[in-house]
Amino acid sequence: MADALATLGSGGPIILVLAALSLLSLALIVAKVLQLRHVRAGGARRTEAFELWRQGDKQRARQMVEQGPAPADRLTAYAMKALAGGFKGPDLDAELTRRGNEELAEMNGMIRLLELIAMISPLLGLLGTVLGMIQSFQQLELAEGAANASVLAGGIWQALLTTAAGLLVAIPAAVGAGLLSARIERAAQTMESAVGALMLADRNPGI
Repeated sequence: MADALATLGSGGPIILVLAALSLLSLALIVAKVLQLRHVRAGGARRTEAFELWRQGDKQRARQMVEQGPAPADRLTAYAMKALAGGFKGPDLDAELTRRGNEELAEMNGMIRLLELIAMISPLLGLLGTVLGMIQSFQQLELAEGAANASVLAGGIWQALLTTAAGLLVAIPAAVGAGLLSARIERAAQTMESAVGALMLADRNPGI
């Protein structure tokens, strides 16, 4: 425990900031994974619902998509309700676009924060590197230029530690943000495809 505290202390306050950012990024990644785990679910159920809609069994088709947890299910459930009520044309398209954008905004929540952590963590590590080297040269100056490795070791250790810590925080955050963003993009494509399939089924009943 004492060794861990000594290691932490040698990196200065920057290590504390990076540790906090690491915990925050891990918490965000876990929260977003849980939030996005169902965003592409229910494809087979929606396909069956669209077939029922085409055949004229609109009530049952609506019930099937309303049971789904995915954004595509919520969007198509609204579209089915609107179509059943005679709400069609550009006004419906605009409302579906608005609702789709709201779903996307909710899915993208906190992704920018994760990207920000991935961006600033290496910069904080670089700052620690610079401060560590400044400390080393200050110690060298106080030693009146004596070439003593022990004089320089503390500052160099801090420089290396903060650089490594910054990269260790940034890499998982960047990977997490990239993978989560890709999943959100696929969910957006699923919503678009689901609404398009519903409109096609509505225009070609009984086929």
